Amino acid sequence: MSTPSTPVELTVVDTTSASWQGFPVEFIGANLEHVPLMDDPETGMMVLKMVYRAGFTNPWHSHSCAHGVYVLEGVLNTHQGDYPAGSFVWFPEGGVMQHGATQDQDVTFLFITNKPFDIHFVGDGSDPDAPTM
Repeated sequence: MSTPSTPVELTVVDTTSASWQGFPVEFIGANLEHVPLMDDPETGMMVLKMVYRAGFTNPWHSHSCAHGVYVLEGVLNTHQGDYPAGSFVWFPEGGVMQHGATQDQDVTFLFITNKPFDIHFVGDGSDPDAPTM
């Protein structure tokens, strides 16, 4: 005999009316705009809607988590090339990277991690996990 299933509770965020929040990145003096969409307490995985303003680049850094960027509007500029709206870019964990907006337009994207987020910048002498190049 099977047990009746219970419908799951959905997480729903209206990103057209949700408030943008700051995402401070102290080492580079940035406060990036984002809308939290989902944060899984069991795995640390998270999903954010983010925007990098025209001319912003997140300089060389690494993460112990992998992360994906799905470009909604604009062009994501990376160390490997430019990716327009509709592109999905996966950044493997542990490698060094840089990414941001182009000089002339903002880029809005979904940011998805596979586990808890951290960031370590090349040249950050106060961070024992900072990568070198």
